Amino acid sequence: MPMPVGEIALSKFPVLVVDDESDNLDAFRFTFGKTFALHFASSGEEALALARAHDMAVVVTDQRMPRMTGLELLRAVRDVRPDAIGIIVTAFTDVDVLIEAINLGRIYRYVTKPWDSKELRGILIQAVERFHLVRENRRLAEQLAEYAGILSRDAHGEFNFGAIVGDSPALKQVLAKVEQVAQTQATVLLRGETGTGKEMVARAIHINSAREARPFVRVNCAALAPGVLESELFGHEKGAFTGAVARRPGRFELADGGTLFLDEVGDLPLDVQVKLLRVLQEREFERVGGVDTVKVDVRLISATHRDLERLINEGKFREDLYYRLNVFPITMPPLRERPGDIALLVEHFIGKYARSTGKAMRGADPAAIASLAAYPWPGNVRELENVVERAMILATSDVLTAADLDFGRRSAPPLSLVPPPAGASGPTAIDGARSLSRRLGEQERAEIVTAVEQSAGNIAHAARALGINRSTLYYRMRKHGLEHLLPTREEPASGPSPVAE
Repeated sequence: MPMPVGEIALSKFPVLVVDDESDNLDAFRFTFGKTFALHFASSGEEALALARAHDMAVVVTDQRMPRMTGLELLRAVRDVRPDAIGIIVTAFTDVDVLIEAINLGRIYRYVTKPWDSKELRGILIQAVERFHLVRENRRLAEQLAEYAGILSRDAHGEFNFGAIVGDSPALKQVLAKVEQVAQTQATVLLRGETGTGKEMVARAIHINSAREARPFVRVNCAALAPGVLESELFGHEKGAFTGAVARRPGRFELADGGTLFLDEVGDLPLDVQVKLLRVLQEREFERVGGVDTVKVDVRLISATHRDLERLINEGKFREDLYYRLNVFPITMPPLRERPGDIALLVEHFIGKYARSTGKAMRGADPAAIASLAAYPWPGNVRELENVVERAMILATSDVLTAADLDFGRRSAPPLSLVPPPAGASGPTAIDGARSLSRRLGEQERAEIVTAVEQSAGNIAHAARALGINRSTLYYRMRKHGLEHLLPTREEPASGPSPVAE
């Protein structure tokens, strides 16, 4: 059985012992073999080969050995295992050299022979803990780098207003509210069905706010167990619970100065709701198992698909927290309420998955668009994206057809939207879709031409006059073949066409 110190199982951390005298190796094996995961070498060369082959937490080496001293060995080991903690065991009077090596950071400690087993055991435990702390700090640094990557993508516009596709009145109302609230510090509550794009809107608020240079951190409250969620949000101290082998900052600390997005906030346990309420009121909290108060400056955006008012009546959600979260509510429209955006979204997703599917498709035919428009989309934009990707994989031509569509376990659209047999007469829904699409396209093209001409070629002014953002206007102008109206001094916005998820 491993012998744990605190929450660290010592046997999980390999210790390499190096000595050219076999009696010393035997003594080390007898004294510490049941406590540590020991590896042995009788020369510096043999030890270096083991270090290259295996990850070593600690290297304990004799100083005076033939061909390679302990210090020389540890210097070579550091090249292949930079995190390994070095300890020198010596019976000679080279203490001054070893102290200098400690001061220069070349070794962790030195022990004189004959060593005291209790003292050496304590030093080995400290060395293992030090090694574990170095690795844990690296893990946290990588986590921060991941958040920095998200921030970098935000800064390049992947999640700004230009990433949201659609011209429907319902979506325009959402974008108008986003633009209003982005420059404030108000707490935002995003409500709507699953798959309507709440996280994308949260990112758009962040990237268009004064906090855009700081992290955007996301937590899915429904995906974490109650006992884990508190630690994820507020962090924990070493020893706070089984497995807490080191202090770990929570998402509030990681988002300091930036934005924290709490997805599915309606699933928060009541005890965590109390702590969240305090953070919103006082901007401070204590880590799990800690007593020190941590102060943060975080803008909170939360989202839910649940009926919070009903949860309040059932005693499952705090009313005072609800008022704190609901300062500026935004309701995301379901896709069935914005069917006019389906063609735009399909066009976007075809472009998005062209590379991964290896198919350069020209678009979807009217029958496919009509079939998609008739479907109720319980999974909203996220479900539409999945259906389009699946259809592209199944497609055998460079245009998506109704036959390529697979709606999964749910029923397909009504048969009235399927093309009639050869020779059948009378208008169909597909004919109507073709006619409507053509008329809308002509009207849109005319409105764009008029707006650009009236703004003397200023695309930003034209976009405002049309009630859309500039990226969407560039996209629509390219679709209608109006690139010649673009001023030569102003290049079209680059990157993927916008989408709301």
